[in-house]
Amino acid sequence: MPPPTRLLAQSALADLADIPATSRWVRSGGARLHVLDYGGDGVPLVVLPGITSPAVAMDFVARELTPLVRPLVVDVRGRGLSDGGGPYGLEEYAEDTEAVVAGLGLHRPVLFGHSMGARIAAVTAVRSKVALRGTVLGDPPMSGPGRGPYPTPLDVFLDQLAQARRGTDADEVARSWPRWPRREQELRARWLASCDTEAVTATHRGFESEDFFDWWPSVPGPTALLYGADSPVVTAEGAAEAARLLPSAALTEIPDAGHMLFWDNPPAALAALRQALLPMLT
Repeated sequence: MPPPTRLLAQSALADLADIPATSRWVRSGGARLHVLDYGGDGVPLVVLPGITSPAVAMDFVARELTPLVRPLVVDVRGRGLSDGGGPYGLEEYAEDTEAVVAGLGLHRPVLFGHSMGARIAAVTAVRSKVALRGTVLGDPPMSGPGRGPYPTPLDVFLDQLAQARRGTDADEVARSWPRWPRREQELRARWLASCDTEAVTATHRGFESEDFFDWWPSVPGPTALLYGADSPVVTAEGAAEAARLLPSAALTEIPDAGHMLFWDNPPAALAALRQALLPMLT
């Protein structure tokens, strides 16, 4: 029997008891998608995490936003508690996002995505199947055909998944992500094994076969792009191209941060996100 591609220990499930959110479920085609809903009367903010980030990984961001919005963090297909099964292309991920908006009855939400999630947010906005107030994109991968490879090789992700399934801890996670807050290292150690190998592999393949800039110039406003000053994913050249192709977008550089904006420099990244959201909430 082949080894399982997804594991979730009781210690990971127990983390949900300490998270001030309610689990919601929606269907997208045959897939059941899990969403952490932080509640409140604010404008809904649908949060779309990165390639190996289950919804719980964004808890520390969502908590800081609850005075401003109603965060709803998605376990993207193949991660966390959501069902897996492909295809895992950007339009399929956008269909899932549309299903979350429609299935939960969200009235004109804002979309906020980090990394993979930023690309999904852009495509969802361009498709215009659901009404949105705006989008905020955090360090979207700008690799693609003719643009060079994604800076983190697939083998790095697969090695980390193998470590997680073997059984890892925060100290081992810290060797890859030394700047992260300790709680986030611990959560990653417990939840990374919930990410499906094929979902990660197909998404990484998409980073190099699907061009973000095919969609970016058509993203309707208002939209904002946050990027790390030290990010290898959104370089200075990439940020300049983004500004040129969509002059109406608000671009903000996060100082002392690489690709993992909120983990590298939480105060600056959160302040920039709040500032980007404010004009979208009226």
